[in-house]
Amino acid sequence: MSKGLIIFLIILVVVIALFVVLFFVGKKLQKKQAEQEIMLEANKQTVSLLVIDKKRMKIKDAKLPEAVMSQLPKLSRNIKAPLVKVKIGRQTMVLFCDEKIFDLVPVMKEVKAEVSGMYLVGVKGIHGTKIVREEKKKSRFKQAVEKLQEKAGAKAIK
Repeated sequence: MSKGLIIFLIILVVVIALFVVLFFVGKKLQKKQAEQEIMLEANKQTVSLLVIDKKRMKIKDAKLPEAVMSQLPKLSRNIKAPLVKVKIGRQTMVLFCDEKIFDLVPVMKEVKAEVSGMYLVGVKGIHGTKIVREEKKKSRFKQAVEKLQEKAGAKAIK
């Protein structure tokens, strides 16, 4: 066998081994995340709160209590996380927010939220109304493309 073929086979074996390892590690992390979701669902409470501000910022800059900061791993303190500053009664505090609902959280409005510890899991309007995601304004190019597609019959007319 030639040297090129041997090198190719070695690289192929290493890449396959890497994919197998990543598969099992991903499966383990997925199982761990599912267990955490179950715990969040079991501990959530509905609370009425006023959302003051929401940001994606580094955890170390969020002015979280010292007890929370001491429990966080050192590497995760520099990660940007979705954080929401809320007022519950007379107390103002910073909560972690679920990435799925971060865009739905309205600023400077009172909402009913599902909270699990320091983690904001869900959000509803104050009188049970659903909060809908604001649609982003489309660029002129996208508007023109949609108009052309409608004329051509490639896309259903809305």
